[in-house]
Amino acid sequence: MRYLHTMVRVKDLDAALDFYCAKLGLMEVRRVDNPAGRFTLVFLCAPDDLDAARAGAAPMVELTYNYDPEDYQGGRNFGHLAYEVDDIYAACARLHEGGVTINRPPRDGRMAFVRSPEGISIELLQKGGAKPPAEPWASMPNVGTW
Repeated sequence: MRYLHTMVRVKDLDAALDFYCAKLGLMEVRRVDNPAGRFTLVFLCAPDDLDAARAGAAPMVELTYNYDPEDYQGGRNFGHLAYEVDDIYAACARLHEGGVTINRPPRDGRMAFVRSPEGISIELLQKGGAKPPAEPWASMPNVGTW
């Protein structure tokens, strides 16, 4: 058995791609447009997994956009996606500068949480050991839920 992907339904594909790709830094691997089925699937991966994902050997996130509007609720009951990052402070700064709320700042230099436009929790974990605590993160409070 091997892990293939996690599917997340999105209401606004452009907003989702802006969050996952432009802000979080994931890469689009492939897209399936199915007008007859009234949906589009977009498969994303972490940059370090791009070659393996293209070969079908790395886990991905599948964004599912259904053409007919639906009200998706309860993103929190999904749990969360987790990504290892080279520099947790740089990743959070990039997201913050892009207008993303850092729900659980990386006060410990190791872990942070943000949410997608659909309310899916995204955990960011520092690669290797934790970084030394640093401002503005060390004194930043939690915001909302994560």
